[in-house]
Amino acid sequence: MVNDDGMSSPLFVQSGGDSRAKRPSQADERTTLVAFLRWHRQTLEHKCAGLEPKQLAERAVGRSALSLLGLVRHAAESERFWFRRVMAGQELPPLFSSPTAPDGAFDVASADAQMVAQAWRTWQAEIAFADRFVDAAPDLELTGHEPGEGPVSLRWVLMHMVEEYARHNGHADLLREQIDGAVGL
Repeated sequence: MVNDDGMSSPLFVQSGGDSRAKRPSQADERTTLVAFLRWHRQTLEHKCAGLEPKQLAERAVGRSALSLLGLVRHAAESERFWFRRVMAGQELPPLFSSPTAPDGAFDVASADAQMVAQAWRTWQAEIAFADRFVDAAPDLELTGHEPGEGPVSLRWVLMHMVEEYARHNGHADLLREQIDGAVGL
């Protein structure tokens, strides 16, 4: 990836090797949930490693609007919705979508380095907020309000986010393989 100054500046992890944090096989519930969520976040990052903006925006599965960059932007939206809006009660607008473009996160057909960098910074900022929120939460029983679900616990949100990343990492596996044949991680 080349930044605005023309210098190499990897936004995603470098290709090769597995630098994901280990998931503890024996830990308390909170530690385990947070570790699995971190691992899935890092998996999406790995799927994007070493690709150019055009490749990240590539819609590699038939007529689908899915792309790796779209998944990163969607992940940022999900982090923001669940941790800032539902759990912290912040009244913030969506990042990439709107009432007239509900799937706006996936609208990346003409991606450039600036769009990739913005998506990366946004995703990382939302993850950082989520991590701080979870770290400060007194316990997993902390409750937020989701308009469609009603009251939800932090435990439920963490489980849902693991589910969300796991599902989309399956998409990312297929997208990456179609882009350049890379498999694994």
